[in-house]
Amino acid sequence: MFRSSALAVALILCALPLRAVTVPAPTLSTRVVISVRDQKLMLIENGTIAATYPVSTSKYGLGDGWGSLTTPLGLLQVAQKIGDHAPFGAVFHNRRWTGEILQPNTPGRDPVMTRIIWLRGLQVSNAHAFKRCIYIHGTNEEKTIGRPASYGCIRMRSNDVTALYNQLPIGTPVEIVQDRLPKASKMADPEVYGFDAPASASALRKDSSQTKVASGPRA
Repeated sequence: MFRSSALAVALILCALPLRAVTVPAPTLSTRVVISVRDQKLMLIENGTIAATYPVSTSKYGLGDGWGSLTTPLGLLQVAQKIGDHAPFGAVFHNRRWTGEILQPNTPGRDPVMTRIIWLRGLQVSNAHAFKRCIYIHGTNEEKTIGRPASYGCIRMRSNDVTALYNQLPIGTPVEIVQDRLPKASKMADPEVYGFDAPASASALRKDSSQTKVASGPRA
């Protein structure tokens, strides 16, 4: 019963007006690679590994279809950051802190928590990511981190997502791949990540008032 209700909430969470946002062009000094196979996120700064965190991608698989609850692959970038001063465990509804704070693994709860890093796709294959509300965010379900368990987003522990949030400027490139994370010896080669010629996101920055906002994953 709870899971059915959770899916219903997931299908209406993003059915809200979204403002058009201006996102800087991607740069290579800071970037993120997320491995679906490893269920890990790697933060790369100036060609070296700054941090690696366990994550959870979608339990429904990979893709970018409307209402699919899947995790998109390919090149994206950080479009918005939400939760600058929220405490650990802060519960968000419609991207606003409700005032509630949860401890990790509180039974029967599965909200977006602590921080929201909202992603925008840079390729045709992930062009719906922003309006599907694909986030990197904290989760109450920390016990599931390390295996696919989300509704499309990239879930992290609250401590980890807070640390990551503080290191990612708006516009940071994020690549989600099926394969394992690259080796440290390849960090300095941007072509490994497909960032040799970052795509312009201008074609994807459409005023949401002209585009129907589809249902998207909750977490």
